Amino acid sequence: MSLKARIEAVIYAAEEPVTLAALASLFRDEALAVRAERLAAAPAEALARDSADAEVATPDFAVEPQPVADASAEESSQAGEAQQSDLTSSAADEQPPATPAPEDEKKAARQRDREARDEIRRLLDELRAEYAAADRGIEIREVAGGYRMATRAEYHDAVRAFIKTLKPPMKLSLQALETLAVIAYKQPVTAPEIGDIRGVDSSGVLGSLIARKLISTAGRKQVLGRPILYKTTKEFLLRFGLKDLAELPSMEEFEKMAGELAEAEEANAAPPATEGELQFAEDEAVEQAADEVRAEEAAEPAAEDLSPTTSAEGEPAARKDPS
Repeated sequence: MSLKARIEAVIYAAEEPVTLAALASLFRDEALAVRAERLAAAPAEALARDSADAEVATPDFAVEPQPVADASAEESSQAGEAQQSDLTSSAADEQPPATPAPEDEKKAARQRDREARDEIRRLLDELRAEYAAADRGIEIREVAGGYRMATRAEYHDAVRAFIKTLKPPMKLSLQALETLAVIAYKQPVTAPEIGDIRGVDSSGVLGSLIARKLISTAGRKQVLGRPILYKTTKEFLLRFGLKDLAELPSMEEFEKMAGELAEAEEANAAPPATEGELQFAEDEAVEQAADEVRAEEAAEPAAEDLSPTTSAEGEPAARKDPS
């Protein structure tokens, strides 16, 4: 698969716009390899094109005989060049190899990152041009600093009409999912067999699944009582995106996915309070109650001061005139 096809698949599968930085970090090595191959092929193509242009532009009669140089002068110049090259090579051999500095390594890494981004941007431009040139209903649009696939504006009426015909999303409870999983793997299966596997009565859940057209009856089992058999439907395959029942994950894979889901739920759950946290909460509650009691005791004398004074006979005492 080419790098362009990989980028296209990632943009299609992503729910959020895919940024250039994310693509560069994901396909950095591949982008550098594609860039090296493209640059290596460019000189050969240019040389072939230049040679073809020279053959067309230069006629045979335009070639003129060149003067022959003096043989002795040519031999002396060649000897001098050979001696100079020997001195240069010997001096290079004597020098120790230079160790790249950390700053040079950082500069080289940044340069490689820029080259990877440039190559991925070039491939993105090619993809967008291909989608724009062809008569397609989808385009790659630059949104919020990233790239995502979207329908063309001229086809929004058709998409809007289709969305109105869609069914609302189906929500199943955990009990319904358990019952549906048992039927999918054990079908055809009876209600008592489902109850034995789950450990609870599943008759109410079976009615809900039949109403949603995820399961249907498959005749009766030829045993005492002739209980009804249940199986999954075509709607079940459509809802879960399966070609047929052979695409169901194996029991080992199903148990592994269930274990990972349970671990994720436990990790997201709040951790239980430790003994120290419980003691701190208890002390805080005690202090809060003590503060309330102190506030009530402080409020009682203030209420007594505000109440009118009474005489020994229980009648209110006359107030003295301040004048």
